[in-house]
Amino acid sequence: MRDRAIRVTAEAVRRPVRRVRRHWRTATPQQRQTWRLAAGSAAAGLAVAVTVVAVAGPWDQGQRTAERTRAVARDAGSGGNHTPGDVRPAPRAPGVLTALGGDGGSGDGSDDGSDGDEAAGNGADNVPPPTPDGLADALRPLLKDPALGPVRSASVLDVGSGQQLFAADPTRAVTPASTVKLATAVAALSARGADHRIATRTVRGDGDSVVLVGGGDPTVTAEDLDRLAAATAESLKSAAEEDGEDGARKDGAARPEVSVRYDTSRYTGTTRHPLGPNENLAPVTPLMVDEGRLDDSTHGPAPRSTDPAGDAAEAFADRLAKEGVEVTGEPRKAEAPAKAEQLAVHRSAPTSSLVERMLTHSDNDIGEALARQTALADGAPADFDGAGDAVRDRLAKLGLPVKGAKIVDGSGLDRTGKVPAELLTRVLALAADPDRPELRPALTGLPVAGFSGTLDRRYADAERGAGLVRAKTGTLTGVNTLAGSVVDADGRLLVFAFMTTGTTDREGAQKALDKLASSLANCGCR
Repeated sequence: MRDRAIRVTAEAVRRPVRRVRRHWRTATPQQRQTWRLAAGSAAAGLAVAVTVVAVAGPWDQGQRTAERTRAVARDAGSGGNHTPGDVRPAPRAPGVLTALGGDGGSGDGSDDGSDGDEAAGNGADNVPPPTPDGLADALRPLLKDPALGPVRSASVLDVGSGQQLFAADPTRAVTPASTVKLATAVAALSARGADHRIATRTVRGDGDSVVLVGGGDPTVTAEDLDRLAAATAESLKSAAEEDGEDGARKDGAARPEVSVRYDTSRYTGTTRHPLGPNENLAPVTPLMVDEGRLDDSTHGPAPRSTDPAGDAAEAFADRLAKEGVEVTGEPRKAEAPAKAEQLAVHRSAPTSSLVERMLTHSDNDIGEALARQTALADGAPADFDGAGDAVRDRLAKLGLPVKGAKIVDGSGLDRTGKVPAELLTRVLALAADPDRPELRPALTGLPVAGFSGTLDRRYADAERGAGLVRAKTGTLTGVNTLAGSVVDADGRLLVFAFMTTGTTDREGAQKALDKLASSLANCGCR
């Protein structure tokens, strides 16, 4: 039943795409121009609708929920580009691929409106995948674009059959940049489960101290810290009332009196990424607020605190005092006692939502946190080396081809990391496996070309893949990568990875990668 439901959903996406492409191919130039004008009018109406939805909500902590259509608000920037450069704005829209599923034609692309067992069970499964020769004819000329630099690697898989349809040095391990977050995502989802939530707790410490214990959640907000302080104060006041009369403690104090300590022992090793201080990543610590950002941004590059844990503890102490607790001295680092009494707890969004947020906005802080969650789940050291090894080991346990892969961080900021294109496509194919629904956020979190996340300002030409390509970007100086999924012109779900090193024209390389992905979306390639 579950497989059938997944096939129905997939077919609902494929049918309208196939019909639109078929009509476009057979249309006259005059008809195409008319459709372009109509599309322009529709886009204007869509912009108004998006504005209304953005004001009205609903929102889930600013993130899309898996496989639901969410309005996408205008972002100030993204985390996709880790090197400077101007970008041009592009249209915004709700989740495109989800919205395409409203029509129920037959599996063969006819317009008879039929649905049922035959369509559900067959559909694109009865359509042959692209041929290797057909894909080679379409992709090899594009892969020769000089903007792509001297090192070029590619892999394209048909998800239904698992067959690799196109390959160009696919087992060569090259710098993945942020596309390594796909490996981080699948490893964390497998290790922790999609529903796991990271806890930030307060407990009783030695003497009259309260310990703020970081669990590894970089998404704790100032508002979350306020609520945690309020709940902690309530627990302290309740205990004080039990110890004395009329709300006073036995020592006669009018209100609870505590010192604040903070515990960062969840992680080991240095907090400093090998890249060094950088606006793309705060010092990696299990305790921070708003990813250590010193401005009002929620993703993308930003000035960062040099001591996120200490800043979080100071902010917590201030909030605790505002809740009527007497705080003595300055916060100091200290480990919580074993089996300490818990006072209050804040839990993060589930791993599935963290993965989606990480992939959509290429969030490096979440990437490092999820790699360490993988290490913690598997009993490995929660430092850079331990987390990288834990991700690789988890992929190996899933049966993925990790030979040659060197994963050194969860974000992809370290250019010494090396990953083959074939591994990335196998990771994506596994996330699409109907028997592995817990891995699905690794697909649903992918940015939509021209509309969301790190692809919102790319694919300005709708004929070249806007709304059709979903992919994770990767950008470092001299490194440009793209890995994701498309439904081709015949309705086959394909996953791809295009990787290049030694580029000198970032914008040219990105456009060349976009053309490669768009060619997959717009051809049957027989």
